[in-house]
Amino acid sequence: MKYLKYIIIVSGFAAVSVSCSDNYLEENPPHIIAADNLYVDLAGFEAGLNGLYAQFRRERGGETLGSSNDLMIDPAVTGVDNCYGNQRSGWNQVGNDFATRNVTTEAHNRHFFEWIYETINAANTIIVRAENPDIDWAEDDKNRVVAEARLFRAWAYRHATYMWGDVPMSLDESSGSSIKTDWKRTPIAEVRMQMEEDLLFAEKYLPETSSNPGKVVSAVASHYLAELYLAMGDPTKAKAKAEAVIDGPFELITERYGVKKGEPGTPFTDMFLVGNSNKDEGNTEALWVMQHELETIGGGDNIMRRWHRNRSHSVKVDGVSGVVVFDEANGGRGLGRIGPTRYTMELYEPSDDRGGVFAWRTYEVLNNPDKIPDGWALGDTVWFDWKGRDEKIKDTYWPSTRKWDYFNPADPSGARSYNDQVYLRLAETYLLLAEAQLALNDAAGAAETINVLRRRANASEIAASNVTIDFILDERSRELYSEEHRRYTLVRLNKWLERIQMYNKVGGPTAGEKDKLLPIPQSVIDANLTAPMEQNPGYTAE
Repeated sequence: MKYLKYIIIVSGFAAVSVSCSDNYLEENPPHIIAADNLYVDLAGFEAGLNGLYAQFRRERGGETLGSSNDLMIDPAVTGVDNCYGNQRSGWNQVGNDFATRNVTTEAHNRHFFEWIYETINAANTIIVRAENPDIDWAEDDKNRVVAEARLFRAWAYRHATYMWGDVPMSLDESSGSSIKTDWKRTPIAEVRMQMEEDLLFAEKYLPETSSNPGKVVSAVASHYLAELYLAMGDPTKAKAKAEAVIDGPFELITERYGVKKGEPGTPFTDMFLVGNSNKDEGNTEALWVMQHELETIGGGDNIMRRWHRNRSHSVKVDGVSGVVVFDEANGGRGLGRIGPTRYTMELYEPSDDRGGVFAWRTYEVLNNPDKIPDGWALGDTVWFDWKGRDEKIKDTYWPSTRKWDYFNPADPSGARSYNDQVYLRLAETYLLLAEAQLALNDAAGAAETINVLRRRANASEIAASNVTIDFILDERSRELYSEEHRRYTLVRLNKWLERIQMYNKVGGPTAGEKDKLLPIPQSVIDANLTAPMEQNPGYTAE
C-alpha cells in the first residue's frame, strides 16, 4: 500500500513505530534511537535539532538522483530571470525547457517535495513531544528548543508555498495510526498565518546572539517575518520587522577584513572567502551561516562551487585543451551547471564591486605548464568575449560567480566543498525594507536604504525617482545573485513569468502561465488513496 510518505517520513534520528491494538507486542530496544527513547530529556531534543540542521544543510548538498549528484535548491535559483542552466544536468534542464520537462512525474520536483515534508515532520515531532509533562527540563530550555523547531517548520513551509502554492499543512507528528491518506491542500493564506505564528514564537524565544555560529537567532525569525508580511500585503509590519533587524547587533561589512585583508579585494567579496563566514571570523553581516566541516562525521558538505563555477578544465585555447588545472587561485573544480543570464551581467556599473573581477570570473588563467599553446605563456589570462551575445547551453567561456570558490589541496578535483557559507545576511534585510518603504509611498526612504548598499559597493547613488519594484529586483540580483531564492522573490511579486520571458533567452521562450507554480508530484497525488488531491492549474497526469 502506498502512503503519502512525503508527509510522514521522520528524519534519520527518529523512526516510525506501530503498535498492535491490544498492546501485547511492545518493543523498546535500547540500542535503537527512536522518537520514544530520544525525546526524553534536553540532550535528546538537542540531537533532534541537530537532525533539523542536517536537513537544512541538504539545501546546498548534492542529492543523488540517477547517476548524478544534483543541487537540491536548483529549482529555486535557476529557471529565472538572472540564472539559467549552462549544462544539461539537474533540475536546471526543467528551467531551460518548461514546455516539455516541467511535468507531474519530474523526479527533482518530487525529491524536493519529499525533503520539505521530511523536515516538517521532523520539526513537528520535536514540537509535539516537547509538551510531554514528564520531561524534566527548564522552561527556558523548552521554549528555546521549540522556537528552533518552529522556525524550521516555518522555513520549510516558506519553501513549500512558493513552490506549490496551496499545500497540505500538518502540525502533528505523523507515525503509526496517525498516518493519513486523505490530505487536503490548505489555502496559502492559512499556511502563512501558521508561519507567522511560528516565526513570532521563534522571534520571542530565540536568543539575540549565540556562541554557536550555526545556530539560528531571533533576527533570522524577524527577517523572515519581514518577507512574510510583504507576501501577506502588510508593508507596515514588514518595515517594522526589517528595521528591528537592521537596528540589532548586526552590521554591514563596509571595510576589508579577515583572511585576505592585506591582499587585493573588496569588503563585499571578503564575506565569501573561506574563513570569513562566521561572526567570530569578523563577519558582522551574516544572520545565519551554514556550517560544514571536512573529515568530520556529520560535518556535511555542499556542491555550490560545482554548480556555479564554470568548467575551467574544458577551456580550450588555440586548439589546446587542458590549459587550466584546478588550484586555489581559480576557485577549484567547477562544472558550470548553472550560470548568469546576459541580463544579470549587464546590470553592473563599471565601478560596482559586486560586478567586478573579485566577484565574477570572466576569464581563465593558463596555469598548466604542460599545456601551453604556441604564442602563449604560463600565467597569461584568457578573457571571455561574452559581451553582446546571449547565454547558451554548454558555454565554457561564460562568466561565473566567485562566491562559492573552494579548493582542497588534498583532493584537487573533488566535487564537494566543506567551507562554512553565509546563508542569510543583513543586505537582504535592507532590500526588504526598501520594498516595504516603496509600498508605503516612501520612495525617498527606499532610495536611501538602497544607497546604503550601493555606497558599500562603490556604485553610484540613486534618487527616489529611480525606485520601482523592477529596480529593487535588479538591485537584489546585483547584491544577492546565487544567494537568494530568486524564484520565490519573483513569484511573491508576481514577476516571474514577465521577467523570465524578458531576460532568460534559454528558458524564457519555453515558460508559460502554468509554470509559475510547480506541479504537485504525481506520486503524492496517487498516494493520497482516500481523498482526491487537486493538481495545480495546467498540469495533467503523465
